[in-house]
Amino acid sequence: MFEAFFRPQQVAVVGASSQPGKVGYDVLRNLLANGYAGRVLPVNPHGGQILGAPVLQSVAELPQDLDLAVVAVQAALVPQTVADLAARGTKAVVVVSAGFKEVGGAGRELERQLKEVVRQHPSMRLIGPNCVGIIDTTVGLNASFAGAMPQRGGLGFFSQSGAMCLAILDWSLDNNIGFSKFVSLGNKADLTEVEMLELMADDPETKVILGYLEAVEDGRRFMETARRVTRVKPVVLVKSGITGAGARAASSHTGALAGADAAYEAAFQQCGVQRAHSVRDLFNLAVALANQPLPAGRGLSILTNSGGPGIICADAAESHGLHLVGFNPETADELRSFLPEIASVYNPVDTTAGATPQIYSRCLGTMLEDGNVNGAVVIVTPTATLKALEVAREICAVPASKPVFAVLMGHHSIQEGRDYCQAHGMPVYEFPEEAVQAWRGMLDYRLWQEARPLAPDLVPGDKQAVARVIAGLRRQGRLHMSELEVRTCLAAYGVGVARSLAAATSEEAVAAARELGLPVAMKIDSPGISHKSDVGGVRVNLASEAEVAEAFLEMTDRIQRLSPQAWLRGVLVQEMVGGGREIIAGLSRDPQFGHLLMFGLGGIYVEVLKDVAFRVAPLARAEALEMVRSIRSFPLLRGVRGEAPADLSALAQALLALGSLAHDFPEVAEADINPLMVLPRGQGAVAVDGRIALTQPKGDS
Repeated sequence: MFEAFFRPQQVAVVGASSQPGKVGYDVLRNLLANGYAGRVLPVNPHGGQILGAPVLQSVAELPQDLDLAVVAVQAALVPQTVADLAARGTKAVVVVSAGFKEVGGAGRELERQLKEVVRQHPSMRLIGPNCVGIIDTTVGLNASFAGAMPQRGGLGFFSQSGAMCLAILDWSLDNNIGFSKFVSLGNKADLTEVEMLELMADDPETKVILGYLEAVEDGRRFMETARRVTRVKPVVLVKSGITGAGARAASSHTGALAGADAAYEAAFQQCGVQRAHSVRDLFNLAVALANQPLPAGRGLSILTNSGGPGIICADAAESHGLHLVGFNPETADELRSFLPEIASVYNPVDTTAGATPQIYSRCLGTMLEDGNVNGAVVIVTPTATLKALEVAREICAVPASKPVFAVLMGHHSIQEGRDYCQAHGMPVYEFPEEAVQAWRGMLDYRLWQEARPLAPDLVPGDKQAVARVIAGLRRQGRLHMSELEVRTCLAAYGVGVARSLAAATSEEAVAAARELGLPVAMKIDSPGISHKSDVGGVRVNLASEAEVAEAFLEMTDRIQRLSPQAWLRGVLVQEMVGGGREIIAGLSRDPQFGHLLMFGLGGIYVEVLKDVAFRVAPLARAEALEMVRSIRSFPLLRGVRGEAPADLSALAQALLALGSLAHDFPEVAEADINPLMVLPRGQGAVAVDGRIALTQPKGDS
């Protein structure tokens, strides 16, 4: 399939135009002007010649089993044109025409028709519509209407935005960035980001895979493919649409906190994709990955001729979890032997402003020989006597088996030095923070490659017990479980639950409290009320039988007044669980990636600070523990100021149980355990309250 797109023997341009500025003209010109050695076949009803190439008057005149056709006709003509191409055995089609689902209405219907044509002809594959086209610099193929041909290089790039393609291509020419393949996906009526990952993983010319995503069509398939691909090559993606404006409505804490971006962030992390938050970050990391060896560890060294930038770089390194390593005594002695007395021979190494290009070279070579050093950032602040180009020549000549980044500060006076570094494979940055961020990205990729692939740890639950609960809800037309039903489902997967007894009268409530032991908590028992505390349906620390009886009467009276339509079965009297950390754990259903697990400390940490972590379920135990450690407030779980550490194993087990419940019962839409009381190490975890909601039955709106 990919050979037909990127190594075609013949390419047709259907809708070729003789008018400069028309898309059909630009595509034909690019095919003819950039060294493509295959045969180019323009198609236009008027015939004649365009740019010296004989023009065929219809698709029917094209050869059978054509490799590639680029379609640039009006949107209304595209479905039939593609059907005609399929009938002649065309293997690959790129539709650059616009006017499909991106315009809505009739355009959406045209795209549906186009998809149907592709579905009926599985031997033909399609990129687009509404795309810029495709480019392969290795064979000089430019089947696009881009304004220029990119330089040849080791970066494979795909984008869902045609405008981003054009802007990045223009920017890359001024920054000496080279590409192996350059693909505009457009509306993804057939081929998607998944096929691009597979293509570029197998492409020997592509060292690093880059992409700009607006949405993923099939999240699970994307993750499965990305996990395989990132073991072979680094993948760096920019994902747009990260603001709260894209968040979906949700009734649970988990769904409300997830927002629009949490699933993508979690999915990328779990399948080894490096996330870039800007196009600049994308290429800062990509150039480093394509041209430098991966660091063997966190040990970073810094070389500078100015103290201020060195300190900025050191601060950035610490904030990214890197180590400013101490040099071996021999290294410091060697640096001291040729640097002035006022220079710093420790990390960062500050040569002072009088450094020469040769001093830079000797310092860098000495630092890289130190066994504690895993790589270096070289900062150059140009002076009246120090020229960036001369320093660039010297540092690029230093033999290095460890990653070395250059930071040439300034703009006008350092351009020649920047160009030299780029031409010789050394990543170069304007500011120290950019270099450190890219260095950290390379380390993350090294750690991902070294990590053992993990399979989900599914908890064997009592599926029959849960199935009975769900069947009961479906019969009654309910989506939200009662607390007793939630407790049944959690217990079925081994989650500890606080002891509770149902009570329909105040006398039964007192008897329950007596059996459980005072003090107790009391909660309203009504399947129609999801958030009990919002209607005054929760009381805690009831310390006497009189308080229990009074709370029952007051609570049931209030609920009957505030929610007269609710089915009120009575209350649950529950033991008070103390001595642990209050946790919230839950899951929500993401439209692309499926169930999304959430974890965070309860109270202010989730309500105000939103200190939570997300992962796509189900998880391996190691992933669950890593998820727990990832929140900012994790030290509170580890134990501070003499407090006992929390039972992290039990906490991880509860997360695995939630993920397994969702895996076994996909109809679970949302769930919260809030709070989950995590007791001191070795004592387990207890669910105090919880919610579970189901999806609408199929066929219902």
